[in-house]
Amino acid sequence: MADNRNRNVKPANGKPPPAAAANPFTINLDNFSKRLKLLYSHWNKHGADLWGGSSALVIATPPISEDLRYLKSSALNIWLVGYEFPETIMVFMKKQIHFLCTQKKASLLDVVKKSAKEAVDIEVIIHVKAKGDDGTGLMDTIFRAIYSQTNSGDHDVPVVGNISREAPEGKFLETWDEKLKNAKFELTDVTNGFSDLFAVKDETELTNVKKAAFLTTSVMRQFVVPKLEKVIDEERKVTHSALMDDTEKTILEPARIKVKLKAENIDICYPPIFQSGGEFDLKPSASSNDENLYYDSTSVIICALGSRYNSYCSNIARTILIDANSKQSKAYEVLLKAQEAAISALKSGNRVSSVYQAAVSVVEKDAPELAANLTKTAGTGIGLEFRESGLSLNAKNDRILRPGMVFNVSLGFQNLQTETKNPKTGKYSVLLADTVIVGEKVPDILTAKSSKAVKDVSYSFNEDDEEEEKLKVKTEDNGNETLFSKTTLRSDNHEMSKEELRRQHQAELARQKNEETARRLAGGGANAGDSRGAVKTVGDLVAYKNVNDLPPPRDLMIQVDQKNEAILLPIYGSMVPFHVATVKSVSSQQDSNRTSYIRIIFNVPGTSFTPHDANSLKFQGSIYLKEVSFRSKDSRHILEVVQQIKTLRRQVNSRESERAERATLVTQERLQLASAKFKPIKLHDLWIRPPFGGRGRKLTGSLEAHTNGFRYSTSRPDERVDVMFGNIKHAFFQPAEREMITLVHFHLHNHIMVGNKKTKDVQFYIEVMDIVQTLGGGKRSAYDPDEIEEEQRERDRKNKINTEFNNFVNRVNDLWGQPQFKPLDLEFDQPMRELGFHGVPHKASAFIVPTSNCLVELIETPFVVITLNEIEIVNLERVGLGQKNFDMTIVFKDFKRDVLRIDSIPSTSLDGIKEWLNTTDLKYYESRLNLNWRPILKTITDDPEKFIEDGGWEFLNMEVSDSESENSEESDQGYVPSDVQSESASEDEDDDSESLVESEDDDKEVSDEDSEEDDGKTWEELEREASCADKAKRDDSDSEEERKRRKMKAFGKARAPEKRNPGGSLPKRPKLRLYDAARH
Repeated sequence: MADNRNRNVKPANGKPPPAAAANPFTINLDNFSKRLKLLYSHWNKHGADLWGGSSALVIATPPISEDLRYLKSSALNIWLVGYEFPETIMVFMKKQIHFLCTQKKASLLDVVKKSAKEAVDIEVIIHVKAKGDDGTGLMDTIFRAIYSQTNSGDHDVPVVGNISREAPEGKFLETWDEKLKNAKFELTDVTNGFSDLFAVKDETELTNVKKAAFLTTSVMRQFVVPKLEKVIDEERKVTHSALMDDTEKTILEPARIKVKLKAENIDICYPPIFQSGGEFDLKPSASSNDENLYYDSTSVIICALGSRYNSYCSNIARTILIDANSKQSKAYEVLLKAQEAAISALKSGNRVSSVYQAAVSVVEKDAPELAANLTKTAGTGIGLEFRESGLSLNAKNDRILRPGMVFNVSLGFQNLQTETKNPKTGKYSVLLADTVIVGEKVPDILTAKSSKAVKDVSYSFNEDDEEEEKLKVKTEDNGNETLFSKTTLRSDNHEMSKEELRRQHQAELARQKNEETARRLAGGGANAGDSRGAVKTVGDLVAYKNVNDLPPPRDLMIQVDQKNEAILLPIYGSMVPFHVATVKSVSSQQDSNRTSYIRIIFNVPGTSFTPHDANSLKFQGSIYLKEVSFRSKDSRHILEVVQQIKTLRRQVNSRESERAERATLVTQERLQLASAKFKPIKLHDLWIRPPFGGRGRKLTGSLEAHTNGFRYSTSRPDERVDVMFGNIKHAFFQPAEREMITLVHFHLHNHIMVGNKKTKDVQFYIEVMDIVQTLGGGKRSAYDPDEIEEEQRERDRKNKINTEFNNFVNRVNDLWGQPQFKPLDLEFDQPMRELGFHGVPHKASAFIVPTSNCLVELIETPFVVITLNEIEIVNLERVGLGQKNFDMTIVFKDFKRDVLRIDSIPSTSLDGIKEWLNTTDLKYYESRLNLNWRPILKTITDDPEKFIEDGGWEFLNMEVSDSESENSEESDQGYVPSDVQSESASEDEDDDSESLVESEDDDKEVSDEDSEEDDGKTWEELEREASCADKAKRDDSDSEEERKRRKMKAFGKARAPEKRNPGGSLPKRPKLRLYDAARH
């Protein structure tokens, strides 16, 4: 316990002042005047109800005590004059204020006389009690003043308000209390009046509360949580009381955690509370016992602490879950949701009762069985008192919330039961508490930086311990001689069981996935319509509105009007204008007689490859000029005209393309810039991808986080991009480790324009290393001091940049943690490099890494950002023995969307990818061939019922398909060894005709297998045999069974979903396609 708790100390900071001669304390007269005026206006306005119709207020402050307590009289002292005056009596009347105190206190209070007169025109009279005097004579003087100045009105005697709940302490106050009761006064309790007066805090008070909350949050984040993690990790035995003492010392000495607050202004609200091991008390009066911290599996730890700054309180409580079971996790998640609902209800104009009702509604909806265990209140008002009377957040309080009120929102489930054999974990409670300021629109959570998300409070420490315990038991049962063999067997069994568990999980995922797909297809979730290759539309083409706008002719020569984007052609002696957008192509040539020709071809309806724009559809019945040619002796003019037309066409097409892109953009909200009072969060000297267009030198810019979005801008006024928080789907932060850049990346819901480019991905980055080339060209020594210094500078630069980005990301995460952004569910995700793998998603090899919600590649362009919950299934293709790499095909839930292929993944990454897919609940299949997915998806969307009837995605199950095909072949044909080779060859050839094998590695594999089967034959013999087999195959007609089998082969030797109409089966591609693809 600390020695300097709230011992009813004199100053607000918790320390008694020194002797009067050297008294450095002065009363803030501005605060005194303002608050005295507020006291009298509140008293006059609410005198009949909150102040009990009192005509005088009598407040007696008790002497110093070692007990930790909160009193209204002490709170009034600190609120009004900034210090607490023990054994002092204050009497407020309509025309006078009387103080009865010792000489030292009187000298300090003497300065308020003038301020009181100026503020409320009230006289301050100070009665000095001499040492050894019991003060009865001075008390009688005060009573006579009350009689003379108060107007009894409807009452026979004056009504005097006092704080009835505070019992007198010490001989002086006991004498005062006895004389007050014996005097002819009608006493009334004015506690509610003071509670309402203190409820709304001014700016100075809110600053004190914020500083207290900052200290409380810092202690929880930087001391309590790391301390508990270390204790549990090292399996140390530490008592709750020892943790309490260490935490208390940290609060009282903020320099320990590098918090720059003066220690003399700081105190604790209550001794920090640590509870575990089945014994829980959710009341603030609870204490930390001398039992050891209990952190075995399914245990719960509750820690709560509060600090004061200049006597203003703050509070926080967090629950830590160790290897939580499903019941404990659900209880915590429901509590977190209920507390967030309660905090969201703290809005100006709401009733206090609505806060608790919001929490109850969540519990009754999500976990009605826990409603009986919910605490009876959602917290209390907090300020100079830890629990402000009259501001309890319960279901019966009908007071109205006002801006500036501060609450300790504390909610918990108590005395919960869970099924466990351990009595110390069978009974548990969960608790959450935060300090919150009521705002005009949204509340301000002062302790939000201490995370309470499930992922941040859930710990799993015992997985390795369980494995070690099993091994230990086996070792004790068997001798040392069998230790190695048993351990080895156990390891093998463990690996086998792990693979078996994965298979079982995948089987369950297959069942769930087929049910989900069936529901979605039945509901029309994936339509057969194909949105690929949407045509661009161009507006009405008008070069000139009337004939008078035509430029004057120049000797019937071809003219290019850049301003009106038109070409004027001399036709039959007249200049006929054509808009440049109607020109399909223009060319020129010269014959042997130096005569030049220009040929202009126009876009007309009905010709191949003509875009069906709005103009051709609008004037389908009109007569179109398809082509025109001109001859000229002036070859220079012909070349100039061709160049002008091409340039103008390029400009118009670019503009129209950009206009069409912008036409499809979703309208974004306007960016609200941060006010000058709150500086925006910034990152400087960033590059952007995609870059702005233009031929000028590229410039770096700065990224700023404002009220509702980000703004990136360079020194050029036209280079600016706004990214709204509401448009961000995923946010990523990737520090430079093995890469050359550190970046933040935003994947958006809707496209935005960056320059003239339409994009859903915006990235901001800094290059952490400069590319340096040695001028000498020689290899430098590893011990060269300049080389070592250069490497150190590069490391320092990389660390500095990573730290700056990390600070930016943390501050933005804190901003997104505010209640108004909770529905957006935004948080920066960081790629997990240890799960990454190399592959080719587009044209270049890249390192692809998973995050908690996505699979991303953010270094090479175009970027890859795949949302995991949008994935239907993953098919691992070209998987087989002897393969050095394989491909991954990602099929999306939107069947209209093209699949994404990641090629050439090293086979060493196969097991890791399988494990990752399994742990993220993604169903994967394996196949030996690449599949042609576009016709497969079209077949599914054309006839979804047939797809479901045929087992859904199980046609991709290689094990089931292989076993079924083998059984069918055995039953139909029996064992015919002479036909095996030719049949295999024909199937391989059919695969080629289907153009499903797209990589050269597959061709090599097939040829390798053939060479192994025909061991001892030369390549020439094999080629002759293959040619003969091909010729024989073409001569013979195929049987019905073989055609069916090859059709199945088109879908990867599996049960393909067939359409009900036999005539609608997937067409085969000609062989020429395969050879063309191979050349490219």
